Amino acid sequence: MHPDLVLTNARLLDPGSGAFLPHDTLVLSGGRIAGYGPDAGRGGGAETVDLDGAVVVPGLVDGHLHPVSGAERTAGADLSGCTDLAGLRAELAVARRELKDGQWLRGWGLDPNAFGGLPVSADSVGPVLDGVPAAIDLFDAHSMLVSRRALELAGIDGPRRFEQGSAEVVCDAAGRPTGLLLEDAACELVEAVAPRPSFEELCRATADVLRRMAAAGLTGGHAMDANGESLAVYAALEERGQLPLRLRIAPWVQPGAGPAELAELVRRQGGGGRRWRVAGAKLFMDGTIDNGTAWLEHPDCHGESTGAFWPDPAAYTRVIGELHRAGVPTATHAIGDAAVRHVLDAVQRAVAEHGPGARHRIEHIETVPDDTVARFAALGVTASMQPTHCTDYTRADHTDNWSRRLGEERAGRAFRCRDLADAGARVVLGSDWPIAPFEPLGVMAGARHRRPSRDLSRPPHLPGQALTPLRALAGYTLAPAWAAGEEAHAGRPVPGFRADLTVLADDPLTVPDTELARLPVLMTVLDGEVTHRAV
Repeated sequence: MHPDLVLTNARLLDPGSGAFLPHDTLVLSGGRIAGYGPDAGRGGGAETVDLDGAVVVPGLVDGHLHPVSGAERTAGADLSGCTDLAGLRAELAVARRELKDGQWLRGWGLDPNAFGGLPVSADSVGPVLDGVPAAIDLFDAHSMLVSRRALELAGIDGPRRFEQGSAEVVCDAAGRPTGLLLEDAACELVEAVAPRPSFEELCRATADVLRRMAAAGLTGGHAMDANGESLAVYAALEERGQLPLRLRIAPWVQPGAGPAELAELVRRQGGGGRRWRVAGAKLFMDGTIDNGTAWLEHPDCHGESTGAFWPDPAAYTRVIGELHRAGVPTATHAIGDAAVRHVLDAVQRAVAEHGPGARHRIEHIETVPDDTVARFAALGVTASMQPTHCTDYTRADHTDNWSRRLGEERAGRAFRCRDLADAGARVVLGSDWPIAPFEPLGVMAGARHRRPSRDLSRPPHLPGQALTPLRALAGYTLAPAWAAGEEAHAGRPVPGFRADLTVLADDPLTVPDTELARLPVLMTVLDGEVTHRAV
């Protein structure tokens, strides 16, 4: 054994038991954990780091993020702090003053709650965008607010028809576009005419994002798209030594996908580099509750959210069956109760017809009844949850847009992390960055205290759904390893497992819930290489 890195005076925390291992030294060699012991691996030229009692946990893995597309989307004005129209208009005015002639105004993170009782539209924003081509992503990244000038440049002068069942150019009673575009197909009409960053600009932005993710303690992520030049960016960054995360990438399968497209997806499985690879497929069963594009078993208070993203849900079921038969794991965006139920039905049918095989998962699961919760464990379907979507975009008193649309009964069964875990489901945690901040300790904290991160004095939203500290840690370690089929070599600090580690200043299981997000990350290690070291 020729060790590469030796960590001494460490407290080694096992996320399976929640106990510290009876060792204080961890030896890393060849990208693996080689052994323990006070004298193990000494010498041989290895770097030895005295951690002075710091806590080592398996490398934290974000179960749902979008590194490249997120790096591109967050290049504009950050509007995530806008809580009302006055603040939004002020931020947009600042961004407009900084524009050069001919530039587009881009923004991201806009919460529809900022509009109060007004519709999300260009008119509600007011004259600040007059004459300027502007495209602003709402926080859910499933909708976009664009200016009149942007509509003109894109040739959008009325409603359109799309293959995606939830996609829409929202129009007023006179058939005039309001500026709100719903779902990817509609947003692409404007993206097609808006300026895009060069490949090098995209590489630089992505490298910066990944560096910051590593500094936050992340060693990996399940990337839920391969859109645009994403795969080429990952390849370029790895070649340049700028890929500090291990990424598992699931390309999209959209409605209308035919045999040739599915065959190409199957062929691409396993392709990639040392730290990134294509593994699985991402599908959508609905949109979002805030936009009225989710698929609910009963309409929302506006009579919306009544249909599936796939105009023919039976076609989705057939695709799941074909991918399952080919051994391709799937991750399906399903937010509403009808969408989640249909995905579970599709997985159940695939297993019945083709036998056990690929592991499937459902993303988001924002509102579901008891009988649906109970099915996850029986079918072996992973529940991929983003707790900060609840804590930061809904309110305990249900006065937010999301809750008002659903009504008290359905808003009262929201983001059921605890119920799913109690029912035996494996609950993977993540951020869905850039929808919410990627810092894993912040997400785990939200899963534990269920309070808005901006104001921890406010009451928690459904505190009965809070996760225990150990379950929250498992959501970033053991659960993502299992979902990826990697539980035999990832997610625990034991010999033979990957040398992917996160070093924290204190025990994350005993740090108070409301202080966890501020716990210092002292070191991040990937493949036995230090990717972040605190000063």
